Amino acid sequence: MARPSFIRQPGPALSPRVVAVEGRGRAFPMRLEAGLSLLEAVRQGFAPAGFASGTLNFGPLALSPFAYVMPALSRDGQNAAFYSETFRPSGISRLECGALTFGRRDGGPFFHCHAIWREADGKRSGGHILPDETILAEDATVPAFGIDGALFEANPDPETNFKLFGPVPSATRMTDGARAFALRLRPNQCFHAALEGFCREQGLARAVIHGGVGSLIGSAFEDGRVTEPFATEVCITRGLVEPDADGELRARIDAALVDLTGDLAEGRLKRGANPVLMTFELILAEA
Repeated sequence: MARPSFIRQPGPALSPRVVAVEGRGRAFPMRLEAGLSLLEAVRQGFAPAGFASGTLNFGPLALSPFAYVMPALSRDGQNAAFYSETFRPSGISRLECGALTFGRRDGGPFFHCHAIWREADGKRSGGHILPDETILAEDATVPAFGIDGALFEANPDPETNFKLFGPVPSATRMTDGARAFALRLRPNQCFHAALEGFCREQGLARAVIHGGVGSLIGSAFEDGRVTEPFATEVCITRGLVEPDADGELRARIDAALVDLTGDLAEGRLKRGANPVLMTFELILAEA
C-alpha cells in the first residue's frame, strides 16, 4: 500500500498552520543528575539558567527505570492515531539520540520527548518517553537551548483531539541572545516547506533547529528509503534552514523515527515528501 500524503483529523483544520512566538534564546550545556526523574533533572537543568522552557538534543544517556510508549492505531476512532501500551524494559536502556521539548502542562513542568535507544538485552527501540516514570541512571551533560519570551504549553487541540505542546508568550527578561522562535507545525503540511516559508516571512537568512519532536505521515529519505506505516514518532538530530547555491532557502533535516510496527529509520529527510501527522514542535534560532 502506498504511503498516504494526507491523514484526516477528527476536528477542523485550524489557523495559523504554523504557530509561532518570538523570543530570545541561547544554547548552553545542561548537567543532568543521576537518581532524579528525567523530568525533574531537566527542570533543574533549565532553572539555574533562567529558562522556563526550551529544548534538548540527546546523545548517550542511561535510563533505569524507563517507561515509554510507541505510535499505534487509534483504539476508538477519536484520534487519527494513538499510543501503544506502556513498555518498561528491565536493566539500563542507553539512548543513542533524541530530542525533548520542555515546558508546562496542567500548571506544572512537563516535557515531550522522542528518542532511539538500545535496551539492556540488546534490542534497539524508539518511542515517546514518559516523564515521571523514567529515571536517570548516570550523570550526563547534554546540549540545551533555552528560550525567553516564549513558553511551550500543553493545551487541548480540537483539530487532533489531543492535548499538545504549542508556543505561548511569556515574560521577557533577556536583553541579549539570539533571535529565536518557538514553533508548532499543525497536521498535513509539508515539513520542509513550512519551515522555509516561515524563515522567508521572518527575514531569517539562516536558522538552526533546536530540539524537534513530533510525527510525520510515514517518512521519505533522500537515499530513497520510505517508511510506509503512517504513524511515527520522530526526533530531529540535526536541522538547518539556509541558502542553497542559488540563494534559495532550503531546509536540511536529519531525523530518527519509530513507526507503529516498531521499525526504526534514520537519515536525511527528503525535501517535499514529509507531511506532518499530528504536530511538530521545535525552536528556530537565527544563526
